[in-house]
Amino acid sequence: MSDRRCADAILYVLRTGCQWAALNATDLRPKSTAYDRFREWVAAGVFLKRWQVGVEQFDELKGIDWDWLRMDGAMTKAPLGGKQPAPIRPTAGKRVSRGRC
Repeated sequence: MSDRRCADAILYVLRTGCQWAALNATDLRPKSTAYDRFREWVAAGVFLKRWQVGVEQFDELKGIDWDWLRMDGAMTKAPLGGKQPAPIRPTAGKRVSRGRC
């Protein structure tokens, strides 16, 4: 199975956000083949290396203002991040649920 055809299938999933199983309905690659190759490449660092090369190429072509990008981060706790709220107590004999989604 060619790497190019697997890459096409992997990029299709990543670009569209579809489920891996949806590949079975395309002419790209079966889900099992594409997903197995994706896991192999993630473990081997292929995507990280590709991203690094892309950033370097973009920096050479357009230039990246690294000083500006550094200003965008924060290494502190959220100022209002305090204690957890107290549980809601039932009122007038009714149980109030805190429902989950």
